[in-house]
This record gives sequence, C-alpha cells and structure tokens, in this order.
Amino acid sequence: MSKIEDAKRILSDLGLPVKQQNDRSAGILLALLAIKEKTSWKNTSNPIIGIHSIIEFLNSNYNFSYAENTRESIRRQTIHQFEQAGLIERNRDNPSRPINSGKTVYSITPELLDVIKSFKTKEWKNKLNAFISVREKLVEKYNKKRELKKIPLIINGKEFTLSAGKHNEVQAAVVREFAERFAKGSELLYLGDTEKKDLFYNNEILTKIGIPFDKHNKLPDVVIYDDNKNWLYLIEAVTSYGPISPKRIIELEELLRKCDVGKVYVTAFSDFSDFKKYSKDIAWETEVWIVEFPDHMIHFNGDRFIGPR
Repeated sequence: MSKIEDAKRILSDLGLPVKQQNDRSAGILLALLAIKEKTSWKNTSNPIIGIHSIIEFLNSNYNFSYAENTRESIRRQTIHQFEQAGLIERNRDNPSRPINSGKTVYSITPELLDVIKSFKTKEWKNKLNAFISVREKLVEKYNKKRELKKIPLIINGKEFTLSAGKHNEVQAAVVREFAERFAKGSELLYLGDTEKKDLFYNNEILTKIGIPFDKHNKLPDVVIYDDNKNWLYLIEAVTSYGPISPKRIIELEELLRKCDVGKVYVTAFSDFSDFKKYSKDIAWETEVWIVEFPDHMIHFNGDRFIGPR
C-alpha cells in the first residue's frame, strides 16, 4: 500500500470528515510528517512547515502538480480542518505571529506524532483510541495557548481581544494612548482586527455622520470621532502595509464624500525605525504618531499642527 493510501487510512481512523480523506489531505499529512514513500512510520517527525514548503514537498515526492495559487484552497480545505481536529499546531515557533502573516507555519502536535509512530504496529489501536478520547481537551489546550497571546482591550467598559501581532499592538496603543493624549473625550467608532475586520463599530454614529459602514473593509484601522470639535480621526496602524499616502487619501475622500465632518489623517507606527521605512510615502498635511514616543506627534507640513485638512 502506498504512503498516500496509508495516510488516508490514518485520517479515516482519526475520524476526519470524508472531504478530508482524499489524496490532497493525505499528501498534506505526509508533508507535515516529512514522510516520503520509503520512510518508515516509526521515523516520522513533526517539522515546522509553511504552505509553500508543503506544496514543494508534494510536487517533489508524490507527483502532485500544485501551483502557488492553490495555497488558499490547501489552507481552507485541509489545514483549517486539521487544526480544528487538534492534529496540528499553528506557529509553534512563535505563537504571537499574526494570523495573516506570510511566515505562518504548521506542525503536527506531539500527542499525534506519538500515535502515528505506532501506525502498523500492535500499539496503533490503543494509542489511536487514547488520542481520540482526549482530542477535545487537546483542541481546548491549543486554543487556550493562542488565546494567551491575544491582546486585551477595554472599549466602553467591555473587554475585547485583538489577535496577536505587531499590527494589532499598534492599534491597541492608538485606542489606549493616542486617544487619551490627542483626542481626549472622543469616541471610538471603528476598530478592525486582522482576524475579525468588524471587531468593534458604532453603527449608529457612523450612519449619522455619513459613513457607509457596509464598506467598512475600506476604512482605516481605527476611526475616532470628536463630537465637540466635529473632527474625525482616520488612523492607519502601519507595520507591513502602507501609511496615509496621497493615494490613500483620495480613496478615503471618495469613501467619505457624504461625511461633512472635519477629517484628521494619522499614521501610527510602533517605533521610529518603522516610521523611517515609510516616511517618503506619507502624505503632506497629515499627522504621524509613534508608540515609542507617545507624548509627541509629527506633523507633515501645512499651516497647523493638527486638525482637518
């Protein structure tokens, strides 16, 4: 029996849905175990591996012909289900890595590795049954491990959690520190998250001031409203994507064309080194705030320090 057929049997014995008992899922399991056709099951391992490396492994060792544009289908149709079933762990090397990072990697859990090493031995059934009996607890264990890396944030007395990552750390700092220093008394209207884009939004006020929330995916990361000044702070948290650039302002002006509130454009950075990477792209007459220096702002030209354009 080929290793692909062996892997399909393992997935079946583990109780995976029929849609995850095909050649694709079997091959991905083999890649996660670093098992080639002639590798003994007792010599399997659990390397840390990303989707790109999984594709290369399958194409090189099992005559698959996956292209790079199949990455998302591999993630959605197999990796996601493996993770839900407690078979694999995401970012074992760095649990705080953002969910949308291109460096995301996966590995077989140590508990399952011990089971699979016994495949085709007398111990297989006993170890398999023992694993299945505690699988729900294992899923809970790994979920809690990820939860510990999330970023807590209190908004209007209610606790929210942002997924782990530098980008969301900057967003949290904008809400906690920037707003307190430079937009005191203002109200948070929108806060996105790399895992949940509509984590928080005040639809009542957004609608009242003419912001089409049905297009919230085009809004900047954080939107804050000062009712007394009638100012709207539009804030991009920059770690890997662009700042408030001239192009971004044109996009936002078009999106907010029915909003008559004065607009204040702010780009937020984690530290000065990040700011330097993007400084040439920042639009004139906008503001820069750096978490590393929370009491200070940088104004890009114009006739006033901070205020609507």
